[in-house]
Amino acid sequence: MHEYPVVIFLAVLTFSYGLFSRLSERAPFTAPMLFVLTGVACSPLGLGWLTVTPDDNVIRLVAEITLVSVLFVEASTIDLRRMIRERAIAMRLLLVGLPLTMLMGTLMAALLFPEMSWWLLALLAFILSPTDAALGQVVVTSERVPAPLRRAIAVESGINDGLVLPPILVCVAALGLVASERTGGSYWLEFTFAQLVFGPLIGGAVGWLGGWAVDACAQRKLMNDTFQRLSAICLAVIAWAVAEAFDGNGYIAAFTGGLLLGVKTSSVRERVQEYAEAEGQQLILFVFLIFGLSMVPLAVPYWTWQSWVYALLSLTVLRMGPVLVSLVGTGLRTRDRWFISWFGPRGIASVLYLEIVILDLGLQGYESMLAVVVLTVLLSVFLHGLTAQPLAALYPQAPRKDTVVGNSKAPDL
Repeated sequence: MHEYPVVIFLAVLTFSYGLFSRLSERAPFTAPMLFVLTGVACSPLGLGWLTVTPDDNVIRLVAEITLVSVLFVEASTIDLRRMIRERAIAMRLLLVGLPLTMLMGTLMAALLFPEMSWWLLALLAFILSPTDAALGQVVVTSERVPAPLRRAIAVESGINDGLVLPPILVCVAALGLVASERTGGSYWLEFTFAQLVFGPLIGGAVGWLGGWAVDACAQRKLMNDTFQRLSAICLAVIAWAVAEAFDGNGYIAAFTGGLLLGVKTSSVRERVQEYAEAEGQQLILFVFLIFGLSMVPLAVPYWTWQSWVYALLSLTVLRMGPVLVSLVGTGLRTRDRWFISWFGPRGIASVLYLEIVILDLGLQGYESMLAVVVLTVLLSVFLHGLTAQPLAALYPQAPRKDTVVGNSKAPDL
């Protein structure tokens, strides 16, 4: 038997799905749904064909590479100057909606799980705060959905996972320090400084200098399209590795590197971002398969009524309430505000952040948190995946003004 059967299984599953992938674009059944279901079916909960654990070396390596590439590539898609200049809807979602979601999530967790420490309560809320637009991909690609809404949902998803990362790391560090009784003030200050300062500085430098080099070589016809695309994962890993070598946080470095990517030429930036559509998608689907294979079986024994209540509230009240508040005064129609508030799926970022917790802190004592996060993501994969196409279809077919000579698209907000 091959040493890593799950890798072979992933290859077969991806190839098989790919053969009919164009048909799936018209169906409500998404790739993440298939990979999660297949993982559960082949796990000890189902047929028992494959048994893997989240701390397996291969799983750990793939999870780390996936996280740094997701953070880098999603951040690189954001036009930071334009977003700040235009004060877009996404700014309200990120600066008002996200903090309110984190706060309300912590308080609700305290009511439902009084046995948890405040650090663990906050960690649970923070892990379930970032959104994943990929779980409702049709929402950000359908021309029926107004461009400002698509842009807001995509930008929010692209940047909020990076914004919640520092507080997540602080919570993980605090829980680790308490467990090891290394709670000295000087150690805490040194650790926080190294993690939250060196990481952004190194990542920003790698992203800007690396992007500038790619841009310059591409403009001089020294670099072809294939390696422009591959530069995304290369720069992400370089930023991650260099930051870790200097005791900074590699994940924060990857996000900052993507945010400050020194590429100005639009065609080159498109090549860099195309990585997410192929190589990056493969890594993400692998994580969803592992989620079904290993995390769901671990979580099921610890599901309680409190887990179900919190999971459902996380996808509704704790997400939709803060978003509706943040959108007051934007001039959006009521239907549009409710549409944006619903499409806040919990997906790849939450799974990968949970993996960080498992690798750094272990499972013992964190079973309840694991159960809630896994249940919330599992529900989100199917609820948001199944509702994306029907709700997007409620918008009338948009006129194709951009195909008429003399007309131009309305600017995104």
